[in-house]
Amino acid sequence: MRILICDDDALMTEQLEKYIKNFFDKIHVKCPELVCFHDGESLLADEGDKDILFLDIEMPGMNGIYVGNELKKANNNIIIFIVTSYSEYLDEAMRFQVFRYLSKPLDKQRFFRNMKDAVDLYNTVTIKIAVETKQGVHTLSASSVISIEAQARKVIVHTTLCDFESIHNMQYWLDLLPKNCFFQTHRSFIINFEHVTDFDHTLVHLAGNQFHAYLTKRKYSAFKEAYLLYLESTR
Repeated sequence: MRILICDDDALMTEQLEKYIKNFFDKIHVKCPELVCFHDGESLLADEGDKDILFLDIEMPGMNGIYVGNELKKANNNIIIFIVTSYSEYLDEAMRFQVFRYLSKPLDKQRFFRNMKDAVDLYNTVTIKIAVETKQGVHTLSASSVISIEAQARKVIVHTTLCDFESIHNMQYWLDLLPKNCFFQTHRSFIINFEHVTDFDHTLVHLAGNQFHAYLTKRKYSAFKEAYLLYLESTR
């Protein structure tokens, strides 16, 4: 993981660095690489990985809206926090799917809550899983899994690439997949919230209606609550 800060205010940059380090100390994890920039031009010129970014809007030269748009075009998975005193930029920032909007001065506890959500999302997007079939083992990202489906004695892993027939049972997949993104809607289906198109009391449609999963009526409320929490964490 590589965390970036882009802000022309040296005091704000220092505070963000301190809060980020405090967060990782609190969860007993070594702080990842942390890099600071004071203008958008130098950030865009950086060739390193960009996983989580704290981005100011009002900066000399390129403003944060332009920089954020460019970074999202290059890597849609980048997690961007907008950090600013100017709420009038909120609508523009939301157009390129910022993760969170943090107001100055920063509230430390709110910052920690949002950092936890960002790290959880990063782990889900980057986690690799092995799909073992009779023919071999295929490694892919958890986010590429659309759903797991039990068909008679077969367990099919539907992915954005193709379908795989897993040698493992449903309980194996339920234990393996990250709980904040996957949900067992029915004894025969585990779905990835990322690929949900819509749902009602009996069916969940996935990947633009290419797939569907049964939704047990008694699980509807729990599923809806978990899905809305997932959406909140990805805003």
